[in-house]
Amino acid sequence: MIDNEFAWRTSSYSGNAEASECVEVAACASVTGVRDTKDGGRGNLTVPNRSWPAFLSAIKCPHCTS
Repeated sequence: MIDNEFAWRTSSYSGNAEASECVEVAACASVTGVRDTKDGGRGNLTVPNRSWPAFLSAIKCPHCTS
């Protein structure tokens, strides 16, 4: 788990702030964290940085164009 002291930012994949499926990311030296923007206190998922591109590819919405 990534500590709340890290600089969380809204992911560019989330669209606008009003979207219902917003996530935040925090990049660290060896991992990138992902958490729910609206409920950051529930915890987060960490992915090793070397696996981040594969993670994004695996979760990308097939209907999204970017």
